Amino acid sequence: MPTWLEISLRTFMAVIVLFLLTRLLGKRQVSQLSLFEYITGITIGSLAAYVSLDSDTNWWLGFLSMVVWVAVSLGMEFLQLKSKRARDLLDGKATILVENGKVIDKNLKKERLTSDELFGAASQKRTFSICPKLNSPLWIQAEN
Repeated sequence: MPTWLEISLRTFMAVIVLFLLTRLLGKRQVSQLSLFEYITGITIGSLAAYVSLDSDTNWWLGFLSMVVWVAVSLGMEFLQLKSKRARDLLDGKATILVENGKVIDKNLKKERLTSDELFGAASQKRTFSICPKLNSPLWIQAEN
């Protein structure tokens, strides 16, 4: 088989498998992905490129690697659903940024946020004033 035809077929198969595996992982926007999910997406895309272009090796090994990455990712999602400890370890703990109407500067620094970013995020959530009467702290999900 000519090399151009083999690469075309491998690429077509990689696109189909990549689409199916991505559908299996679920729909989330990039801003909602955890660090591990982001790394998984990049890695699976790299593996799909490897399967498409590396005609010297067995194509099925690349697909097997993609399936293993998806299985590990799904396993970690399941673990996070079942265990708060695993969720805190993998996604980080939430940090209170505003409590009783007062901005906690120490926590802003810890999360590497400015007050402008905080108030910008609050206005996007339609929280135009941070009021002590609300008695609900403003949380942010830590990335570590």
